[in-house]
Amino acid sequence: MKILNLILLVSCYVRNAKSDVVFEISNREPGPIWIGIQGNPGHPHLHNGGFALNQAQTFEVSAPDNWAGRFWPRTWCDPNSKHCETGDCGNRLECQGAGGNPPATLIEITLKGWQGLDYYDISLVDGFNLRGFIEPVNGNGPQGQYSCTKAKCLSDINTDCPNDLRLIHAGLTIACHSACNKFNTDTYCCRGAHDRPETCRSQDWPKDYPAFFKNACPDAYSYAYDDHKSTFTCKADRYRIHFGDSY
Repeated sequence: MKILNLILLVSCYVRNAKSDVVFEISNREPGPIWIGIQGNPGHPHLHNGGFALNQAQTFEVSAPDNWAGRFWPRTWCDPNSKHCETGDCGNRLECQGAGGNPPATLIEITLKGWQGLDYYDISLVDGFNLRGFIEPVNGNGPQGQYSCTKAKCLSDINTDCPNDLRLIHAGLTIACHSACNKFNTDTYCCRGAHDRPETCRSQDWPKDYPAFFKNACPDAYSYAYDDHKSTFTCKADRYRIHFGDSY
């Protein structure tokens, strides 16, 4: 009887255990980058929040199947000071829960969201530093343009960035600020009287900066109240994430 109870207990545990989802993260830059990872409140910071990736290197990170959080690339990082010129999280290799200092390209995902689907997107709300994409591997979901397909931003935004949004380092444009990050006004940041979709429309701004980002990367969110066509859904146990300029 004791053996039978033990078997039933183990069987119950296996059925209820959370299975892992694997994120396969690759660097397509011609040099090293650092990856930042931040879990949403109540979720762990995978791999303690970050690691380095050399050129053409891929690293796999496992997450609980109900995880939610974000990934971003950090560039021009100094291994001695641990400071990165873009996406820095406090002069450390492992971000340990800290977010990235914009501008930085964000990849966001919520596993097992509404109706058990995974929701993922690529966001330029905090600006842009590297091209990137996220795609499910052998995923399943409803039919449609935004189901189980690649969410991507593969345009060379740094080269075409408006002059007043450019982040310059060593004579090069290494990132492109968002209007909110650059100017910090209620209008551009959708704050105060502009804190809802009806009063924060980029076409009403003094300059429609999000239009530049949206035209370059239609898949990506360009500001806080961008349309919902940038949210993708799927159900998969593996996701592929790439950052870099070699596409």
